[in-house]
Amino acid sequence: METQAIEIIETEIVLEKAMSLNYSRLIHRISTALLPYEEKYDILPELEFELSGGRLKPDVAILPRLAYDWEADIIRYPNPPITAIEILSPTQSFDFLANKIRHLYFPSGVQSAWLVIPTVRTIVLFLPGTPPKVISDGTLNDPATQIEVRLDVIFR
Repeated sequence: METQAIEIIETEIVLEKAMSLNYSRLIHRISTALLPYEEKYDILPELEFELSGGRLKPDVAILPRLAYDWEADIIRYPNPPITAIEILSPTQSFDFLANKIRHLYFPSGVQSAWLVIPTVRTIVLFLPGTPPKVISDGTLNDPATQIEVRLDVIFR
């Protein structure tokens, strides 16, 4: 009996997170709450980045204000955002996103990250080298951008 060689090719399977009603609503509310900072920063939902940690796509990214070139577009932006905002969807775990922040975003140059947890109306602020700060009411103050956002505006 002849034996046959079988070549196994590794492929990366990427499962897109579920776009739930609350998830979609929060992307809008966060982006709207950040509008007062639009002169200083670009607020970009769902932009994919090609960084040292790999291809990363935060739900909302805060970047320094960029010059627009409407004739040339970029599919994967090569520089890290100042802040990456992740919203916990019904199909994700807290640990998965916290590890993504610590082990992919921060080594790639992201200076702060927000992990938004809709079910408990909380935002966890991550800064490199410090314990996460849990904000359940009042105002989130991000020292990387000097942005302040009231939680009652986000979770109204």
